[in-house]
Amino acid sequence: MLELQQLSCGYAAFQAVHELSLTLRPGTITGLLGANGAGKSSTLMCVAGHVARQAGHILFDGQDIGTLPATERVRRGISISPEGRRLFKDLSVEDNLRVGGVIHPARHFVRDRDRVLALFPRLGERLHSLAGNLSGGEQQMLAIGRALMARPRLIMIDELSLGLMPKVIDLCYQALRQLRSEGITVLLVEQNTERALAVADDICVLESGRTVWSGRAEDARNDPSLSAAYLGLH
Repeated sequence: MLELQQLSCGYAAFQAVHELSLTLRPGTITGLLGANGAGKSSTLMCVAGHVARQAGHILFDGQDIGTLPATERVRRGISISPEGRRLFKDLSVEDNLRVGGVIHPARHFVRDRDRVLALFPRLGERLHSLAGNLSGGEQQMLAIGRALMARPRLIMIDELSLGLMPKVIDLCYQALRQLRSEGITVLLVEQNTERALAVADDICVLESGRTVWSGRAEDARNDPSLSAAYLGLH
């Protein structure tokens, strides 16, 4: 579904990602792992159209989308739940969801909203609350829900578990499994390596913007040298 070919991207003269090649299989979860500053968030934001592509190609359904504006990438089926969530804090939960589905006709809103609420029932209880008044876990659910309102075939989630309580993390990972079962492809950036390895089908590990390992998650779990060197596991 998504193929990055020798992708380099960054900010003005700074290059955050160097010649990254990565292929996402449809209906799978791919974990993008690495330390802070490895280039994970920059990769997601480049695919979404918010960070400049400096070289290489971004193929989605076999077509190069590297020059398309972010809005067109959303229309083609790519959405992102960004690092820091970036919610509209002065809008209600419902209106944040409405913003997420703005590319679709208004008549579809209730159906799409109810699909999100089935995935995250807690949001249904807070539907008319301001996003800024939600707990961190509720905000993360809303950020993912808002991205789902665009009806993506590929959803990218940046720092899923950062700062969240274990119970909320469990709910979010349960949602990821549900999305995969529905055929949605997931690209996940996660600091909690153990949780990512437990749910992912494939893994790509970055260090200083370069790929140091890529392959099936099962192989990563069974590679002690990889776990110790790059994943913080022993």
